[in-house]
Amino acid sequence: MNVGSKDVFKAASGLSAGVAKRGETCGALTGAIMATGLLVGREKFEDKEQLQRSLATADQIYLRFRQKVGHTLCSEIHKIRYGRVFRLFIPEEGKAFHNMGGHSRNGCPEVCGIAARIAADIILDIRPKREKGRGRAAVITHVLDFTKHRHPLLLRI
Repeated sequence: MNVGSKDVFKAASGLSAGVAKRGETCGALTGAIMATGLLVGREKFEDKEQLQRSLATADQIYLRFRQKVGHTLCSEIHKIRYGRVFRLFIPEEGKAFHNMGGHSRNGCPEVCGIAARIAADIILDIRPKREKGRGRAAVITHVLDFTKHRHPLLLRI
């Protein structure tokens, strides 16, 4: 797909755990919007038309993510998945989150995978397929492979 870079992934690191571990907007959701923004985002502040296209794409991601995950705020996702909120900026609560499975396959990595799948699906709809033989299932599988290594937004295919 050639979307993103190590620099973009690195720059987005502070979005983890709902922005600096504060339970705000899910970093995976933000990252999915950033990934598609690399394709549809405006290059000049004055480009209002491209801004509207970018916002429409971001809205699609937001709505799909909310429908699949149940919420867009990290703290609310905790409530849905674990029955409580974890204040991850407090070391003891970070440990409790981990012990509850927050970093297991069914925790944050799964949420990241959902966001990555949504982004990949939309990216495939946005631009023509450049590589023959790379169907939607193959691309989405590759994106999800990155989530196993905690790199859901480095969409280098």
